[in-house]
Amino acid sequence: MKKTTIIFLLLAIGACKPSAKKEEIKENIQEETVVPEKKFPEKLVKVFDAHGGLETWKSKRTLVYEMPKPDFTETHTIDLWSRMDRVDSEQFALGSEGEKVWLSDAEGNYKGDAGFYHNLMFYFYAMPFVLADDGIIYSETDDLEYDGQTYPGIRIAYESGVGTSSKDEYFIHYDTATGQMAWLGYTVTYRTGEKSETVKWIRYDDWQTIDGLVLPKSITWYNFEGSKILDARSTVPFENVSLSETSNSDEFYAKPEGAEYVEVKKN
Repeated sequence: MKKTTIIFLLLAIGACKPSAKKEEIKENIQEETVVPEKKFPEKLVKVFDAHGGLETWKSKRTLVYEMPKPDFTETHTIDLWSRMDRVDSEQFALGSEGEKVWLSDAEGNYKGDAGFYHNLMFYFYAMPFVLADDGIIYSETDDLEYDGQTYPGIRIAYESGVGTSSKDEYFIHYDTATGQMAWLGYTVTYRTGEKSETVKWIRYDDWQTIDGLVLPKSITWYNFEGSKILDARSTVPFENVSLSETSNSDEFYAKPEGAEYVEVKKN
C-alpha cells in the first residue's frame, strides 16, 4: 500500500471518531429578594417596646374585643394581617371583606356611616402598633403639656392614597417615665376632602396586658379649646379582649345573605 493511501485512511478514521464535547457547567444561582427592614423613629420604637414589642404584635393574627353600649354590646373581630373585620351586635352587623364594606341591618337600627365606622375603633384601640403600617411619614412635633407634665411626641402623616383619609394626621405623645403612649391627637377629613386643622384628643392611661401586649382597657376623649386640652368628656371601655395566632375563614368576614354593600369614600 502506498504511503499516501495509508495517510488518507488514518485521516478518515480520525474524522469518524466522535469529538469530545466540552460539558458546560451552569451554576444555578438563586437570587434572593432582600426586603429592607422598615426604619422607625427611635422614640417610636421605644413606645412599641413599652407595649410588648412590634414582633409580638406581628405574631398575632386575630383580635377580638367587646364595646358595651347603653342598649347593646358590639363585638369587634379583626384579622390583623389582612385587616378584614366585622362588628356584630343584637341590632345590626357590618364589616369589611377587603375592598368592600357591607351592612346587615334589616330593621334599620344602624344610624351611622358603616363605611367610616367599620374599622374606626380598631385604629384607636390598636395604638401604637397601627403606626407601624405602610405608607406612613414620621416627623417631629412639639411636646404636649398637660397638668404640669410634658409628653414628647411624634407626628404621623400618610402618603397620598393610603387608607380612606390620607389627609388625616395623628400626634402620638408618650410618658417619659414608662415609655407608654399617653395621648393621641388626630384630625378628621373623611368625606370633606379638606385637610383639618382641628386636633381632637384621646387620653390613654388605662392599660391591660393581653398575651404579652399592653393594650387599652379604656380610652377617654377630652374637651379642648384651640390647642388647650380641658376636661374629660367621654370614655369608651373595651372588654373580653383576646388575641390569637390563628385566623378565621374569609367567609367569616364576607357579606352575609341579605346584607348590602355600602359606599366607602376615599379622600
